[in-house]
Amino acid sequence: MTGFGKATLELENKKVSIEIKSLNSKQLDINTRIPNLYKEKDLVLRNEIKNKLERGKVELSIFIESIGSDKEAKINKPIVEGYYQQLLELSTELGIPMDREPILQTIVKLPDALKVEYQELDEEEWNKIFKGSQAAVNDLISFRKQEGAALQTDIFSRISNIENLQAEVTQYESKRIETVKTRINDNLNDFIEKQNVDKNRFEQEIIYYLEKLDITEEKVRLANHCKYFIETANSNNAIGKKLGFIAQEIGREINTLGSKANDSDIQKIVIQMKDELEKIKEQILNVL
Repeated sequence: MTGFGKATLELENKKVSIEIKSLNSKQLDINTRIPNLYKEKDLVLRNEIKNKLERGKVELSIFIESIGSDKEAKINKPIVEGYYQQLLELSTELGIPMDREPILQTIVKLPDALKVEYQELDEEEWNKIFKGSQAAVNDLISFRKQEGAALQTDIFSRISNIENLQAEVTQYESKRIETVKTRINDNLNDFIEKQNVDKNRFEQEIIYYLEKLDITEEKVRLANHCKYFIETANSNNAIGKKLGFIAQEIGREINTLGSKANDSDIQKIVIQMKDELEKIKEQILNVL
């Protein structure tokens, strides 16, 4: 979900730079930094971003370089003239000479001597700026797609690594079962001989125990989850959250595989699987 987009416009007496960037976030969080002149269009910009970007912490900034400003100060002539006439009359009445230049400097500092006129929004100019913001958003989307392609390659390679590691488990399964059988027989052989134990019942219990250690189902489910992960990732919809859920299921099967392993070689493979899965989960945070 990280990305950056930019557009630059040359308008009459001003240069407009539009920048938009996004960071990872579970929801869509939009923040805008725009000049006061365009504040009334803030909702329009937010809706445009909302329609094109589904998730992420998004920040849109519009920078204006211009000769003028969105507000202009002008002398309020009637007020200044009124101040001047009153001061002139007061000067005559009191017999105090009045210097024109200093008195004008004083008058313009009095209340309402200056008035500020704000420029009105030019719709034609705004339409150009809005198109520029759309271009910046599209640039960000293009950036995201490039990042997504790289993420897909990395994630798919790690899913493939998990599948390859699972295939390595097979070579240790037969040895594992024999090791478990031998260990049980060695530990309980003396007990069986000394105690009155039903051997048929005991064999049934051993079979039940070995069935509990069987990892065939976990291997099948893990393979199916990996396959489903790839199929989901290849779809065109927003699948970030769904991939996260599938990754959780993959992790559950890997954990069960490890708990049933009872073999150091398989445990090593499980650790490698977990390492690959953790890296996948980190990358999924960047997926929409």
